[in-house]
Amino acid sequence: MAGMVLLVCCSWAVLLCLSVQAYENLALHQPAWQSSTLRSYTGADGAVDGLYTNLSLWGRQCAVSDWDQTTAEWRVDLGGVRSIHHIVIQYATGNVLWDENNVYTGRFLGFSMYVSNTTNKEDGVLCFRDTNYTRATIPNPVNITCPYHGRYVFYYNNRTHPPFPEGYSVDAYIRLCEVEVYGCPSPGYYGENCSLECPQNCQDGYCDSVKGTCLDCKPGYKGSRCNHECSDGQYGNNCVENCSMTCGDSDKCDKITGHCVGGCRAGWTGDVCEKECVAGLFGKNCVGNCSMTCGDQGVCDKVTGHCNGSCLAGWEGDMCENA
Repeated sequence: MAGMVLLVCCSWAVLLCLSVQAYENLALHQPAWQSSTLRSYTGADGAVDGLYTNLSLWGRQCAVSDWDQTTAEWRVDLGGVRSIHHIVIQYATGNVLWDENNVYTGRFLGFSMYVSNTTNKEDGVLCFRDTNYTRATIPNPVNITCPYHGRYVFYYNNRTHPPFPEGYSVDAYIRLCEVEVYGCPSPGYYGENCSLECPQNCQDGYCDSVKGTCLDCKPGYKGSRCNHECSDGQYGNNCVENCSMTCGDSDKCDKITGHCVGGCRAGWTGDVCEKECVAGLFGKNCVGNCSMTCGDQGVCDKVTGHCNGSCLAGWEGDMCENA
């Protein structure tokens, strides 16, 4: 995850200045949940209440999990799919100096951040996992670049597979005094002021919150900004699908749906020419009727219409058309 940490902050005072950036804190006062709670006043919403002047567990401004846990999970519901730029985490300090001697450093180590559209973090993307920090180097607060779209943001830590790296706590903890999720409140915009419109052919209007490149394209378009139509013979999202070989012209299908625009080759029918002609029909789009003078009960070759094998008595020819 090299390069994921954008900025290292060294005091909670710095966290305050981040709130004046043009990106909005999408997590503020949003519903939150955590896997366990130590006291009635240390619930998950303590990490999204906008308060972090008292960084003690007992200061009624932090989300705090119970003791003796092997996993610890916290999440916030942003209220809808949002365009995220970065996440700022203020961890508890006990209101004492944050250095390698602070007991909370070992509890912070090894954490991960996820973004998902469901309440299951595994359905989403991992935007950061700490594998390098030590008790002497882990910053607090920490600012993590996380340029993804999603509804739920997760903090996760575990102590399930000992032995643990040096300095790690034995148990997993939530000690979150504030989690700020910065980004654009509405899909379809990007840039520091969230004032630039995403390219019109981005799927669902979602684009990178910094560069404006599309995360995915609407059907029929491709390119980083989805400004190129599919080439002939291709269709769908990002133009990764090929037109059916049974289209009348396999290089020509609808670039959005894949429907064969010039009809089907002989012997086939359907929107994408995926169905063979049923018995008794033949030709392009299966509009031809087999000759009733075919000897095999009106059955013929689905491509040519030629009678299979023989004709009724008194008839001859490929299609038994000659009396």
